[in-house]
Amino acid sequence: MGKIKRVTLIILDSVGIGELPDAAQYGDAGSNTLANVAKAVGGLNLPHLGSLGLGNIHPLTGVPAVALPQGAYGKMAEKSPGKDTTTGHWEMAGIILDKPFRTYPEGFPADLIEEFEQRIGRRCLGNVVASGTQIIEELGAQHMATGYPIVYTSADSVFQVAAHEEVISLEELYRICQIARELLDGEHKVGRVIARPFVGQPGAFQRTANRHDYAVPPPEPNILTELQRAGVKTMGVGKIFDIFAGVGISESKKTKDNMDGVDKTLEFMRNSQQGLIFANLVEYDSHYGHRNDPVGYAKALEAFDRRLPEIMAALGPDEVLIITADHGCDPTTVSTDHSREYVPLLVYGQPVKQGVNLGVRASFSDIAATLADFFGLPFGVGSSFASEVLK
Repeated sequence: MGKIKRVTLIILDSVGIGELPDAAQYGDAGSNTLANVAKAVGGLNLPHLGSLGLGNIHPLTGVPAVALPQGAYGKMAEKSPGKDTTTGHWEMAGIILDKPFRTYPEGFPADLIEEFEQRIGRRCLGNVVASGTQIIEELGAQHMATGYPIVYTSADSVFQVAAHEEVISLEELYRICQIARELLDGEHKVGRVIARPFVGQPGAFQRTANRHDYAVPPPEPNILTELQRAGVKTMGVGKIFDIFAGVGISESKKTKDNMDGVDKTLEFMRNSQQGLIFANLVEYDSHYGHRNDPVGYAKALEAFDRRLPEIMAALGPDEVLIITADHGCDPTTVSTDHSREYVPLLVYGQPVKQGVNLGVRASFSDIAATLADFFGLPFGVGSSFASEVLK
C-alpha cells in the first residue's frame, strides 16, 4: 500500500475495555476499566471519542453508540502472557512474548538484594510489593534519616528505586538504577528498572517528573526498527523511548503529564512531514488506576477528550490517527494493579472510511502489521487492518 505519510499512535495508558477470556487466571475477573469508571461516576462526557465510535465498542454510561462513527472502531486482545506496560507496547510493535517477564510478589530474593547493596555501596529499605505513593509515605522519613534508597515492586515486572532528590541526587539515583539493570539479567531479568525520585517533607511527599525507566532492549526486528531502516522517522512522546530502551526511536520528547503529552504530540505533528508519532499518556495508570481513583480517572479521560479536536484538526490529508491502550487498570476493583483486558481501537483520518467495525483483533501486533501496510513495508507479524479502513 504505502499511501499514508504519517501516523499518530496515541496510547491511553491502562484504558482497558473489558476482561479478556483468561482474566481470571490473573485475578482480574470482572475488570472493565472504561465501563466501570463510567458507571462509578454516573456517566462519562466523551463526545469526541464517542464520535469516533468508542461507545460502539462496548456499552459505556454516558457514551452512546453512534449511527455512523467518524472512524473505524474495534478492540484488541493481548496475545502475549502478562498485563504490563512493556509487554503491551512491545506487542503493538510486533513482538509477541512466549513467556511473561518475571514478577516478584514476595519481594526480591535476599541474595539478590545483598548483591545489589554491595554494588551500590548502601543498604536499602523496603523490598516489598507496594504502590509508589504508599511506600514513600511509609518509608520516606526513614530514607531521609539513613540515606538508604527504597526498593519496591508491583504486580508488574519492575524493580523500582525511590529516593528523595535532596538525599540522593538524581545523578546518583540513575547510577544506582543502571547498576540494578545490569544485575537484573538472566534468571532475574525484569522488564523495567525505574528510578522514582520524590521531594517534600514527611506527610507531604510528591513524586517528581524526573522518573527514568531502564528497560530491557526489545528484540529485533520490530516495526520501529523496520520503519527506521526504511527511512521513516519514528518519534516517541512520554515514556515510549524508555519502554523500548531507545531502540527504533529517532527522536523523543519527555512529558510532565497527560496534557503536556498532548502538547508534545501536537509539536511533532506541526513540525514533521512524515513518520510515526508514538505517544504514551501515562496518568490514567500512574495517578488514577493504581490509586483506585475512578473520579480522577474520569476527569483525565474527559480532559483528553476536550483536546482531541486539536489533534484531529492537525491531521493532514494523508495522515491517520490511531488511539488505543496497552492494558487495563480498573480503579473500581480491590486490586491496585493492572488488569488483563481488551483495549479499545479507534482509527481516524481523511483516508479512513467511516463506520468500519474492526471487530475483535486477536493481537495488539495488528497495529504493527497495519503500520507496515500504511508505509508500504513487508512485516510478518500480526494481521493488518489497513485494507479494511482505507478508502
